[in-house]
Amino acid sequence: MCSFKTLAPLMLAMLLALWQMIAQASGYVDVLDLPAKPSALAVRSPLLDVANAGKRLVAVGQRGHILYSDDAGQQWQQANVPVSSDLNAVYFPSPEQGWAVGNDGVILHSSDAGVTWKKQLDGREIGALLVKHYGALADAEPTNEQWPLLVAEGQRLVEEGADKPLLDVWFADDKLGYVVGVFNLILRTEDGGQSWTPFQDRTDNPQNFHLNAIASTGDAVYIVGEQGLVLKWDDAHQRFAALNTPYQGSFFGVVGKPGEVVVYGLRGNVLRSTDGGLSWTPFDTGLQVSVTAAAIDAQGHYRLFTQAGHMLVDQTHNARLQLMPQQNPSPVAGAALATDGSLVVVGSRGARALLKE
Repeated sequence: MCSFKTLAPLMLAMLLALWQMIAQASGYVDVLDLPAKPSALAVRSPLLDVANAGKRLVAVGQRGHILYSDDAGQQWQQANVPVSSDLNAVYFPSPEQGWAVGNDGVILHSSDAGVTWKKQLDGREIGALLVKHYGALADAEPTNEQWPLLVAEGQRLVEEGADKPLLDVWFADDKLGYVVGVFNLILRTEDGGQSWTPFQDRTDNPQNFHLNAIASTGDAVYIVGEQGLVLKWDDAHQRFAALNTPYQGSFFGVVGKPGEVVVYGLRGNVLRSTDGGLSWTPFDTGLQVSVTAAAIDAQGHYRLFTQAGHMLVDQTHNARLQLMPQQNPSPVAGAALATDGSLVVVGSRGARALLKE
């Protein structure tokens, strides 16, 4: 009599074979090879980030949707995008040059202010990239125990396929930039994305926590992630060094200006540092809901948004954030300052412009 242990692999193999037959019969195309479909409803579909491209706003979201607006978010046009993967973040270091990242390890680049996009890398290539890079280091330094572990991590990515999301992107200029993602996934480019170098060995993140966001405050670059992880670029040692914080829950974003950084995350936790991350002062938000987006308004005040649609404002630079009333609040995933001084937010209900105060 066949046991369950004998039948289970056979049943799984049969199911996989059946799925492949159905996929072939239905003309299945990988989302990494399927261009995003034009949709009149894209502006009302879930969007996950928005960024400034000079005077233009560019937003990204599910199913490869990328939208751009030249009138402070009143009207939007859909861009030409070569993939249908969900896109999680977008950044423009200059008005013309921009990058977007998302699920399946996809990295997109635009050289025309977000109107058209080309794929530079995806998750089908990242694993092999790690194996090649850290394999060469292992050959050069056979006594270094770190390199075989990173080679094995790359091999795992190869075997698992293109399923590792990239969660954020930041560029210093049109050449130097980083993308970050799950399980300490981080890549760096020095040639505008023509080539990418794995950077896992350059982060103080031994437990491989997710890297949720990366941003510059004007005088420093920070990464935030799970379990209270906050990293700061250390130019002297050429790595992202860990900072101590008084909160051990996940951080979802970072915002700031020269001499000041604010990190925010789970259960309304918001921390500010004015000494480069050596010490932190908690903001009193009065909320237990996660803070998921932030921007600096035309007056230089921090505006923070929650997954429930709250807006909090730091108007007096004290330890308490003021809760501002909102009409028809909805979850916010990203925010940006428009050229007319208004704020444009994106989330589960698409894009909307907030009235200027």
